Amino acid sequence: GGHLYGPVYVSSLRGLRGSLPSPDEASRQSQTATSKRPVSTVRTSSSLHGDYEAFLLRQFVPLSSRDAYNALRTLNLELARLPETVSNPTIARMRMSFWRETVNSVFAGNPPREPISILLHQAIQDLKARAGPSSASSLKFWLLRLINTREQHMENRPFVSLNSLEDYAENTYATLMYMTLASMPLRSVHMDHLASHIGKACGIVATLRGIPVLAAPSQPIQGPAGSVGNTRHPALLLPLDVMAEVGVREEDVFRHGPNAEGLQDSVFKVATRANDHLITAREMLKNLKAGEEVGHEYEHEGEQEHVYSSGGVDATQADIKRGFGVLLEAVPAADYLERLEKADFDPFKVKASWKLPWRLWRALKTQHI
Repeated sequence: GGHLYGPVYVSSLRGLRGSLPSPDEASRQSQTATSKRPVSTVRTSSSLHGDYEAFLLRQFVPLSSRDAYNALRTLNLELARLPETVSNPTIARMRMSFWRETVNSVFAGNPPREPISILLHQAIQDLKARAGPSSASSLKFWLLRLINTREQHMENRPFVSLNSLEDYAENTYATLMYMTLASMPLRSVHMDHLASHIGKACGIVATLRGIPVLAAPSQPIQGPAGSVGNTRHPALLLPLDVMAEVGVREEDVFRHGPNAEGLQDSVFKVATRANDHLITAREMLKNLKAGEEVGHEYEHEGEQEHVYSSGGVDATQADIKRGFGVLLEAVPAADYLERLEKADFDPFKVKASWKLPWRLWRALKTQHI
C-alpha cells in the first residue's frame, strides 16, 4: 500500500511491475545456478530498481555493510510491492510466507538460489566473521519484524490514529535503519534513538507520498488469459482520528482528489508530526555533539535488541561519526516535506526533486541532517 512504499519515488510506482523478479520467478530462473554464483553478479541482479533514494543513500553506508544494505532494501521493495503486483491477498500472504521461510534458511546458512538471498547470505557470513554471531541474530530479529509488519498492513486499511501510524513507521522504516546499524555492527542507545525519530518521520512521509497513488483505482493485472481484475480498491491511509478532526471523507478524496474538502488540513497535521520528529533528531544530534544530554528518554530502551552497555561522551561522538551515513535517511524525508509545504500540503501537486543528491552531499559534509 501507499504507506508501504518509500521512501521511494511514488511517481514511479506504477513502473515497478517487472523490475524485480517475483520469488517464484527468481527460483525458476536460478535453478541452474549454484550457491557459489559470483556475488558480483548477484549484486547487479539485486540492484535497487525503483528505490532512487536508497540507491543514492547506499554510497554513504560503510563498504562492509553495503551488501546487507542492498539486499535488505531490495527485499523491502519486493515486500512493499506485493499488494500492487498480485491479484489477491491469499497469494500475497503466500509470498510473505515464502520470504519468511527464505530468511530463516538464509540465516541457517542454506540460502535459496535467488539473488536477494545469495547477497544477504554473503553479507551475514561477512558480518559473523567481523563481529561474531550476535550481530547476525540482531539482523534476523529486525528483518522478521519488518516482514511481519508488512504482512499486517497488506490490505491498506487506514490507521486508527496518528500514534498507530507512528508504531507502523517504527516497525518498518526505523527497523530498516536498525538493520543497517546492526550490519556495521553499531549498537548505541543514541544512534538507535536517532534512528527511531528519523524512521518515524520516514514512515509518515511514505504514507503522505502514497496518497495520490492509492487514491486512484489500480490497473488490472494482466494474466496469460487476459485481465484478471484489479489488485485493490482505492485506499486512503490517513489516520482516522485526524480525518475525523478535520472532517475529510475518504469517498470525497476518491471522487475529487486534491479538491476534497479537508484533505490539505489533514495532510498538514500528519506532516507536522513527521517534521516534529526530524526537529527532535536535529536537536538531539546537536546536543550529543556538544557532549550534552539529549533531554528525553528513548522509549524502546530495554526492549529486545535495545539493550546497551554504557559508553561515555567520546564513544558517543565516535558512534555518530561512524554511523552518520545511516542518519542521512532524514534528508529525503525533509526534502519531501519542504516540497509538500510549497504545494500548500496538496500531495497531488508535489513536484519532483532534483536537489536530493546535492542535499545528501551537503548533509554529509556539514554533518547536519
